[in-house]
Amino acid sequence: MLLKRISFTLFLLCTLTGVIKAQDTMQERKPIIVDTDMAADDWMAIMYLLQHPHVEVLAITVTGTGEAHCGPGVQNALDMLALAGHPDIPVACGRETPLQGNREFPDSWRTGVDTLYGLTLPTSPSEPSPMGAVELLIDRIQNSPTNIMLLTLGPLTNIAELFQAQPDIIDGIDTIYVMGGAVDVPGNLQASPTPENVTAEWNLYVDPYATRLVFEADVPIVMVGLDATDQVPMTPDFYRRLGEDRTTPEANFVYDIMTQNLELINNGWLFFWDGLVAAVVTDHSLVTLERRPIRVIDEDGIEAGRTLSNANGRPIRVAVAADAAAFERVFLNVLNGREP
Repeated sequence: MLLKRISFTLFLLCTLTGVIKAQDTMQERKPIIVDTDMAADDWMAIMYLLQHPHVEVLAITVTGTGEAHCGPGVQNALDMLALAGHPDIPVACGRETPLQGNREFPDSWRTGVDTLYGLTLPTSPSEPSPMGAVELLIDRIQNSPTNIMLLTLGPLTNIAELFQAQPDIIDGIDTIYVMGGAVDVPGNLQASPTPENVTAEWNLYVDPYATRLVFEADVPIVMVGLDATDQVPMTPDFYRRLGEDRTTPEANFVYDIMTQNLELINNGWLFFWDGLVAAVVTDHSLVTLERRPIRVIDEDGIEAGRTLSNANGRPIRVAVAADAAAFERVFLNVLNGREP
């Protein structure tokens, strides 16, 4: 009798294990559109998402107001998709000037990312989408059977223009994940034309009017800004570990990016800005989220682009801290094709 009970128990355990594995295998992938300014940290985030087993990238839209110019930004995105085995994902670019103002990233930064810092990629067999960024966003959101996640890795020009063109499109968006802003920590505009602005972060500073339009829209927002990313630096130790553990084209490409920027890493000047928010899309436990009323200052002056915690602001979820060790583990696993 005892042997029968043991055998039945083992049978149940095996059956349940099989069901759980089948459910994991059948887990629906999260549909995501990446809106990016195609800087080096964006490349890392894109490689991560393309390798993530529970993510489906529907499109990449390039914001021409960011670090990369439209032409090279789109081509670099297409070539990265070819490297990762996803040449059919469409890529389009938006306008190249902010909705208001004339702020822009330093020319030397833009030249660096336009030329991939000297790195090479396989040439994509695909052409850019015949649609512009806003049209592609509308097409992908409207034709998705489920609401999409929207990940923004640069200025919010494309998204604000999208909301102006079709306000009801927000009904098809689950959440916008924004890499940008600084609430309780200083900004990072030391290399800007207005270094006296000590409160703003680059992505949201370039087009603060667009930022305000997006942050005031009736759509859920998760902001992963400098409050969290300041706690996740790119370190020589992570670079070494990646060098010893890179089994995919995506992991190799991220290693090459870090190699090209090793001096900045050794000096403590680079952080996993976009990599962290990409990971948060699929795992909120990597950061501490607090609901804060955020007001965006879009008036000209030394606080332009500031994301201010203010009673008159709209409540959004803000990442106020990050678990660097957990992020590094997840990031390394996914880049190498392993479960997070």
